[in-house]
Amino acid sequence: MSDKKLLLGNAAVARGLYEAGCRYVSSYPGTPSTEITEFAAQYDEIYAEWAPNEKVAFETALGAAIAGARAFTAMKHVGLNVAADPLFTASYTGVNGGFVIGVADDPAMHSSQNEQDSRHYAIAAKLPMLEPSDSTECLEFTKAAFELSEKFDTPVFVRLCTRVAHSQSITALSDREDVPMKDYVKNPAKFIMNPGNAVKRHPIVEQRSIDIAEYAATSALNRVEWGDKSVGIIASGASYLYAKEVFGNKASYLKLGIVNPLNAQMLKDFASQVEKLYVIEELDPVIETFCKANGIDCIGKSVLPVCGEFSQELIAKLLLDKENNVNSYEGNVPVRPPVMCPGCPHRGLFYVLKKLRLTVLGDIGCYTLGGAAPLTALDTTICMGASVSGLHGFNKVRPESVNKTVAVIGDSTFMHSGITGLTDIAYNRSVSTVLVLDNHITGMTGHQQNPCTGLTLKNVPVEPVKIEDVCTAVGIKRVRTVDPNDIKATETAIKEELAADEPSVIIVRRPCALLKKVNYGCKYSVEADSCKSCRLCMGIGCPAISFKEGKASIDATLCVGCGLCETMCNFGAIRKVQ
Repeated sequence: MSDKKLLLGNAAVARGLYEAGCRYVSSYPGTPSTEITEFAAQYDEIYAEWAPNEKVAFETALGAAIAGARAFTAMKHVGLNVAADPLFTASYTGVNGGFVIGVADDPAMHSSQNEQDSRHYAIAAKLPMLEPSDSTECLEFTKAAFELSEKFDTPVFVRLCTRVAHSQSITALSDREDVPMKDYVKNPAKFIMNPGNAVKRHPIVEQRSIDIAEYAATSALNRVEWGDKSVGIIASGASYLYAKEVFGNKASYLKLGIVNPLNAQMLKDFASQVEKLYVIEELDPVIETFCKANGIDCIGKSVLPVCGEFSQELIAKLLLDKENNVNSYEGNVPVRPPVMCPGCPHRGLFYVLKKLRLTVLGDIGCYTLGGAAPLTALDTTICMGASVSGLHGFNKVRPESVNKTVAVIGDSTFMHSGITGLTDIAYNRSVSTVLVLDNHITGMTGHQQNPCTGLTLKNVPVEPVKIEDVCTAVGIKRVRTVDPNDIKATETAIKEELAADEPSVIIVRRPCALLKKVNYGCKYSVEADSCKSCRLCMGIGCPAISFKEGKASIDATLCVGCGLCETMCNFGAIRKVQ
């Protein structure tokens, strides 16, 4: 088979998994990596699943690789933090079948709480990392990563960034390679990392890094493109494409596909043949630091920023002191801040939390938008699960705050890393109230299933995890459920649990308004003559509600019929329209 198709970068990685004979994929959704696993699940030959978190996903994929299968796990950069524990030890054990780790960084933080350069993990764990620049390379580098993994007995990173993961380019397709399972042979010295065995594996890891660096010098994954030698550019990933568009043939390029380990001699050879050398890389000066440590004179972060995303315009301005000739829209694009969707089940809860003037420790999910105006109900957002653990610490040192401080966490995030924090609360008898916002889906990353939804990634029905039972099992005696659109009941439940002298959980349950099964069958409108212009309905921040000519107005094209606004109007001005 030989065909060409326009593929998203993430879809091309999934296609690479298919063509490479990968059998096992396990991930936790995290933008911009999510679609890799969703696309992989479309191939019947690949077993694909959502795991409760990235650590579990990594460990299950490693287990499949040890068993002899080619295996893969995907995550975003902050997800790699969660998987760091097994990552470092997997570097020592090595693999059996090929094991590839897809990690997607997010320069400019389009959907993340920090900018993090995952190349540092590859360096620290002493693992090879490949970085594709477009969809064709996403496919080919994924296949190459499996070959490298088995050749050098190592897990291998494939690093993407948002622009590569979510851009499209024409990609050539091939048939799936029939890669047989490798035999599994019991080998305690290789796979049992007690101190006695681990100390013997460390020199193997160091030698492997040397061997891969030597391999990089002649690998087709790294290439030199000669043009005008007055300017030389070392780059990888999206930065290479930006530089190429700006400089064209007026520069020579060392395009790195293997970004760890780097081959010093290859870099020196290229540098010796150009007059001025730039290192163009997003985020941290990883390549630049390596070059300078090896005596290579180069220009990098003294000119280019260490924060944010690069672009053709930025490189042209900072390196050539001119505007890049790129056709772009010259009009004013209106600001569109992120906002909860019309009918979002979290809106009523955050309205109540703000009304009660509570301190609210937040978490990672759609409900992070509860910190935006007009709700402004959140106090913190750190990382997955930190709301629950943070609440325990907050209340332990401020016992006077236990009746006015809560944590909020979504159902998927609760399964990811909230259970352990809740266990800590129960075990250490923290008088704390946790709100689990159960909207029946993993909403923020695009509606992925999770252990609470009753369906797998491939839509196989399973017994859903009952959050109530989990809370009871870890030792929480006070567990109750409310509908966030019932404002009065929600307020009453929060007040009662905050007054209790023991830990408690309130499960705030209503499905995401965007789920196909959610159909309210009606809409709402405002009777202008009854509207008193009190603006109370504006306090929930629904995009469907606005003020026109001094009266509230509901946009019928946005209203989903949740009815929250009707419950808030004290004058009966908001009415149901069949």
